[in-house]
Amino acid sequence: MNKKYIVANWKNHPQTWAEAEQILDFVDEYLGSLNEKEFSLVFCPPFVFLEEVDKILRTSHFEHEASLGAQDIFWEDTGADTGEISGPMLRKLGVRYVIIGHSERRWKLGESDEIVNKKLKAALRNEIIPIVCLGERVRDENFKEFLKEQVKKTFAGLNRDELEKCIMAYEPVWAISTSPNARPDTPASALESIAIIRETLTVNCKLETINLPPFLYGGSVTSKNVADFIGQKEINGVLVGGASVNKEEFVKILSLVK
Repeated sequence: MNKKYIVANWKNHPQTWAEAEQILDFVDEYLGSLNEKEFSLVFCPPFVFLEEVDKILRTSHFEHEASLGAQDIFWEDTGADTGEISGPMLRKLGVRYVIIGHSERRWKLGESDEIVNKKLKAALRNEIIPIVCLGERVRDENFKEFLKEQVKKTFAGLNRDELEKCIMAYEPVWAISTSPNARPDTPASALESIAIIRETLTVNCKLETINLPPFLYGGSVTSKNVADFIGQKEINGVLVGGASVNKEEFVKILSLVK
């Protein structure tokens, strides 16, 4: 049985390295209490903590259970691009995964599908595994067509080998707790959207069903709903946001992964 992915997206938290270290120490202690791990961890801290987090992940119980991820990447490898972080920089810091097209970057910061596509290609070019976020902003009568178009534009120009190196994260924006008028998602609803994404990848991107990438769920995952989603055979893990910087809550989430 393949282990589930648990991706911790720390977002713009915590505010100090001391707080970050406390989270990692707490999780490390929990890992040490387990005889068998049912998950593979990916920690995606803010850029300023990447180097120190990498050092900790290379030691103790994290060594074979956790990898370093970044929250974003720039689409060019070099250039006069103030404030941006390139793929080669991330690779040198030990980054193995990167979140691409998170809803907060798409909807709050204005990243288009075309920009997401360029960042995705930059990650693949630098041999960093992309965790590609996809999902509708509203669940209306047009959501199916929206998802199909988002998939086509996000993965435009990629070949089959490149697509197979990706991890998909279904992230319904309307279910995220910080969204206006947010409401809880259900496994049935999530599976319907994932099926649309899978079908679009299979038909339009010419990706064979047997080689489809793993799918994560990322709609405000907490200890209250993680078992419902991760228990579905079509869902290979979760992308955890705010709950991942609450050390007790995050460990509770890990304890529920089967």
